[in-house]
Amino acid sequence: MTRANDTADVVVIGAGIVGLGAAYAAVRRGLRVIVLDRSDRPVGATVRNFGHLCIGAQGGDARRYADTSRELWLRLARDAGFWLRESGTLVAARHRDELDVLEAAAHDGGIRMLDSAELRRRAPLRAEGLHGGALIDADLQTDPRTAAAAIVRHLAANGVDFRFRTAATRLADGRVETTRGRIDAGVVVVAVNHDLDQLLPELAERHGVARCALDMMRVAATLPRPLDAPLLTGWSLIRYGRFAATPQAAALRERLHAERPDLAALDLNQMYTQLPDGTLILGDSHATATAPAPFQPEAAFAAFLAEALALFDMPEPRVIERWQGVYAKAPGEFLVDRGDDGTLVIAATTGIGMTCGLGLAELTLASALGRAPALEGTP
Repeated sequence: MTRANDTADVVVIGAGIVGLGAAYAAVRRGLRVIVLDRSDRPVGATVRNFGHLCIGAQGGDARRYADTSRELWLRLARDAGFWLRESGTLVAARHRDELDVLEAAAHDGGIRMLDSAELRRRAPLRAEGLHGGALIDADLQTDPRTAAAAIVRHLAANGVDFRFRTAATRLADGRVETTRGRIDAGVVVVAVNHDLDQLLPELAERHGVARCALDMMRVAATLPRPLDAPLLTGWSLIRYGRFAATPQAAALRERLHAERPDLAALDLNQMYTQLPDGTLILGDSHATATAPAPFQPEAAFAAFLAEALALFDMPEPRVIERWQGVYAKAPGEFLVDRGDDGTLVIAATTGIGMTCGLGLAELTLASALGRAPALEGTP
């Protein structure tokens, strides 16, 4: 149904985690908010991830956004009623150089070193080759498939007007033309992640935005005990900012790439989360292009299974699902831009959108709107 011309204080384009964060920031400040999304629910990177909120592994701006996100995730889980746990994150070290990276990062606090016995009490890992590990204290875990839907319901109940199956077609001077009519807005927020090149192609090109496609899978696994928290490995330590920035990470990267060029070619981040139903999410690989091929090589999934079997004390798992995630990637970790017409464009341009997206939106909107939340406890 086409609507007559409408108005809002804030129009948010995109109902992924950054767009939801922008809507949450605006409605808490007492503003009328409309959210547009061309799908009928969140279906992109916000639901196609591990549900791992990897706060303590970040550095720089990413850590600032992640710390803000942590408080917002805790508040939303309470108010919107979705599953979230203050799990921390376990890291398994299977080589001395992985312990070196962990120990270097732990000097800044928030990371507790674990010996092999304690790590195995918290994660059902094979003893062979395990040198120890660590616990990252601040991290959280949720189920992305239920969390996003719950946040939408919560925001809608607090006055946010969601208009799904509605695409923005043109932006100009505080006006959004859509497939269902025009909306006049005080502030327009574009949070469409990798689809920025479809709505604002020149801006996307200027920032070097491409797409990163990743392969993931979910398996039914027979484990002797549950996995206490999300689990990272040495491949994760050369990926996340706080670890990758240590001097010790260079030697670790060199060894991993020399020993396993097949996994390096997949740009592997070997990590795991266990959902409340007991299934395990395995992954993930990465391939960057303007338009990544939709075809998923079986080599990636075979590697996920082989590495999981080498790490966990379990028989071969049964595959339940395979999928491809896609997120925006650019030279910087985040994109914040004011268009010539005042449009505010925000995106996480690396694979930490769930970790940092709420905080990125909150802090960016707070600066743009110049006002505090109407009531700290709302909505």
